[in-house]
Amino acid sequence: MSIEDLKAKILEAQKNSDIASLYVLEQRAYDRFDEDMLQDFYANILDLALEKLTDTLEAHRVMDINEVQDFATLRALYEYAMEYYHSGNISDASALFEVLSGLTKDEQFSNALKFHWIASAENINLDDFMTKIADMDATQNAGTFYISAFTKEAQKLLDKSQINEGVSV
Repeated sequence: MSIEDLKAKILEAQKNSDIASLYVLEQRAYDRFDEDMLQDFYANILDLALEKLTDTLEAHRVMDINEVQDFATLRALYEYAMEYYHSGNISDASALFEVLSGLTKDEQFSNALKFHWIASAENINLDDFMTKIADMDATQNAGTFYISAFTKEAQKLLDKSQINEGVSV
């Protein structure tokens, strides 16, 4: 596929608000685009995901992680929250994790995001979260796009949060 064809497919997906198709084109974009074009590519995914988030909240509905566009939207928003977390914007990441934890009926996703939310609300930095709270081997084995497995330390954090702050998760 030529770079012009790739750009045309990306433009078509953007016009259709098709985040899933953009993720399908991701590797091709990564292989052919320079850093600035890649930044624009991911910014477009994020813009579409934020629009879908707004539409979802305004419609008072929850996303279905088994529906392709909702799945792609959740992935984009999760990656955005993790970028905040990685850059040290822990309070912004925490707010996004809180919203994401209630955005779907998928219990596994919701519960996983609650661990993210509580850890970031407790100002646990990303490195400590990854080494002490997350079980990255189990997450990789699960094949999820999000950190979905946690250590016993995570349960202690959850229990502490519920006792000290009355947080119901």
